[in-house]
Amino acid sequence: MSVNEFKKMAYSSADEMVFGESKHPKHYGLGLKVGAGFVVPEINFAPRPGTEKTPESLVREYVDYITKDVLERAITLGFPAIQIENEHIFQMVNDPEKFEKPVVIGQKEIMQEYHDEYGIACAIRHTIADPRLHEEGLRLGMDTKHTYPEKMMRAFEVAASNGADVISIESVGGKEVADHAVVRQDIKGWLFGIGYLGSLDMEWLWPQIVDIANKNNIVPGGDTNCAGANTAMFMAGGYMDRDIPRTFAAVTRAIAAARTLVAYECGATGPDKDCGYEGPIVKAISGFPSSQEGKGAQCAHCDMMGNLIAQTCDLWSNESVEYHPEFGGSSVQCWLGVIGYEAALMNASKQLKSEKTLRDIYVASDRFRSPEAFILSFDNAYKIGQAIVENNGSYYLRAKAAGLKAAELIEESSNEGKLKLSAQEKDALDRILLDLRSLPSEEGKFVDWALKEYADVPAFNPKNYEL
Repeated sequence: MSVNEFKKMAYSSADEMVFGESKHPKHYGLGLKVGAGFVVPEINFAPRPGTEKTPESLVREYVDYITKDVLERAITLGFPAIQIENEHIFQMVNDPEKFEKPVVIGQKEIMQEYHDEYGIACAIRHTIADPRLHEEGLRLGMDTKHTYPEKMMRAFEVAASNGADVISIESVGGKEVADHAVVRQDIKGWLFGIGYLGSLDMEWLWPQIVDIANKNNIVPGGDTNCAGANTAMFMAGGYMDRDIPRTFAAVTRAIAAARTLVAYECGATGPDKDCGYEGPIVKAISGFPSSQEGKGAQCAHCDMMGNLIAQTCDLWSNESVEYHPEFGGSSVQCWLGVIGYEAALMNASKQLKSEKTLRDIYVASDRFRSPEAFILSFDNAYKIGQAIVENNGSYYLRAKAAGLKAAELIEESSNEGKLKLSAQEKDALDRILLDLRSLPSEEGKFVDWALKEYADVPAFNPKNYEL
């Protein structure tokens, strides 16, 4: 395990947590402060299909159109600060020198121009895509066909040395087993895939990312389990969906928090990634700034906690929107307005010393909308964080404890008649509790069993995790 695991919670109580404030605020980029007493909008976007065909067309899309549009709208609306996030497309990682470098340089240059002329505080997060293929090998020297691990690390270096203020990733370790498990509603397999294998991959990956960031004097942000827990969340869907139970998705989110925490144990300092809905749990443990997305991310997906998830954010994001025209301007300008005004509301509540009232209203509007919203409510997120910290020393045991605590919280609320569950959801919850409680108390025994149980999962290779 990582040597820097957390021994105690960053906050003395759940009620201490609120949006716009973190125990370890960050100051970076062009005058930007995060987690220092106010919320900053973080705009996320994607280029139009076809613009990736040449470096010139990609630079034009990212720099001349998207970044310029964002900065002009932020200044037009009077937003004092903004963070831009560029989630890299495949071409930028596959050929960093040709496709990534000119984009990174161009975006920072135009940001500097607007900062100098208008005084807007701004920074840019570059999120490197993870193109690694489990069947080819996740670690350096394993993929002799595409060399994706090497290309990914080179992309980090190019971003860090050419203008990035924050570097992040949505890493995919353990996804091959998690995908197998989620369609079978197999919480044991999901625990093995994300809670254990995903943590091992993070432990290998994140010291390298931190080293690159430190060498370039920039911020090693954080990771997210978008590849795993968000897959479960999307499959669970809403009231009209029946692919997998929402109780199952909720428990996977708690397990994911134990895995996402590894980035901080390896030296990341936040802000974490917006699409990591496990952020409130991780922030409760670490105290580092958190980026979150919810109702302002409807351009990318729907969720069942669009208000609630704003409760403890330091950056408020829209998720990724394709660049295109809207009636009110370009898509990035319109969605910046959505998240920017929400951040302004949160900041006004802080000035009026009513931020906890607004936080509690956010939570009350969604708390019982779904099991996942319920376990991510800041008081329950704190309890799940405590379960993780109390079981540190073993990736397996703390992930198991997180999942079990989430399931028990759901069961307790359901029994009290507060969180309403269908018969299907109750049956799924009973199976989850039975499965998690039946697991061994020793990591070695669990891993030995899991290696045999999931040996035939397509693309699963224990060597990817040095097992």
